[in-house]
Amino acid sequence: MPTPLPRLAGALLLLLIATTFASNHIAARLAFDHGTSVATAVAVRSFTTVLVVSGLLISTGTPLRLPFATLKRVLVIGLLLSVQSYCLYAAVARLPVALALLTFNIFPILLAGVAWLAGGQRPGRRTLIAMPVILVGLTLALNVLGLGTPADSHAVAGQAQPASDWKAMSAGIAFALAAASFFSVGLYLTTRWLDGLDGRLRAALTMATVGAVVLVAGLLAGALGLVHDAAGQPTSAFTWPDAPIGWLGLALLSILYTIAFTTLFALLPRLGAVNNAPILNFEPIAALILGAQILGQKVLPIQIGGALLVIGAIVFLTTGRRR
Repeated sequence: MPTPLPRLAGALLLLLIATTFASNHIAARLAFDHGTSVATAVAVRSFTTVLVVSGLLISTGTPLRLPFATLKRVLVIGLLLSVQSYCLYAAVARLPVALALLTFNIFPILLAGVAWLAGGQRPGRRTLIAMPVILVGLTLALNVLGLGTPADSHAVAGQAQPASDWKAMSAGIAFALAAASFFSVGLYLTTRWLDGLDGRLRAALTMATVGAVVLVAGLLAGALGLVHDAAGQPTSAFTWPDAPIGWLGLALLSILYTIAFTTLFALLPRLGAVNNAPILNFEPIAALILGAQILGQKVLPIQIGGALLVIGAIVFLTTGRRR
C-alpha cells in the first residue's frame, strides 16, 4: 500500500486541486460563451491529458505495458467516468448550474457509503459530522434557495428550468444523482483496484477511455441527427470557438483540467479518499470567488456566509484526532 500523505499536506493538496478544477470551469465558461460545444471541450481536455501524461511517461522511461486484468479494470473506471461526465453536463443543461453542482457534490457521502458497504474503511466521526455541514454551506454559498438576486452561475448548455418547476427539474436531478453515483464508484474502484499502478499511467488510460467514448458518441449523435442548433437544425456535436477568447478558454480549460485531474488520480491512493474527499467540495466555492473576480458575477452576503461555513467544516475535518 502507498504511504499516506500527512493529513495537513493532503488537505492542502486537495484544496489546490479543487481550486484548479474551479479555474477550469471559469475557462470553460469563456469557451462555451464563444461557440465551443460541450462535446468538443470534453474531448479536447481528455486527449490533452492523454498527450501530456503520455509524454511524461515516455520521457521517464516508464513501462507502458499492463497485465490484461489491470487494463480491463482501467477501462471499467474510464467508462464510469465517461458516463459521469455525460450525466453531469446533462444535469447542467436541465437545472440551474448551482443546483446541479450541489446535487453532484453529495458524491463524498456516496463514496463513504460504498466503501463502508464493501467492507472497507468506516467513515470517521469528523467526516460524518462535516459532510452535512458542507452540504448546508454549499446550499447557502450557491444560493440554491434564491435568497436575494442569484449570482450568475456558469451555465454551459441549455436553459435552466425555474426552481419551482419540480416536474421539469426531476430529470436533471436524476442525472446529477447518477453523476455523483458513478463518480463515487469510480473513485472507490481507483483506490481499490489501481493503488499499485503508476498514477500518471492511470490518468492517461482513464482519460483516453473518456475521450474515445465522447468522440464515438458525439460522431454517432451527429450522424443520426440527434444534435440540433438554436434554430432546431441538425448540426455536429463538435463545434469550435468562434472568437480568440474562446480559443483561449478552450486552451486554458484543457491545461488546467490536465493538471488537476492528473494530480488527483496520481495522489488519490495516498490521500485517504473516504475521509478527505469532502475537501473537494471547495471547488464550487472557489468557482464562486473566481467568478466574482474574473466574470463579474455578484456575490451576496449569504453566499459569503455559506463559503465560510464550508471552509470551517473543512478545517474541522482536517484537524484533531480522526475517530
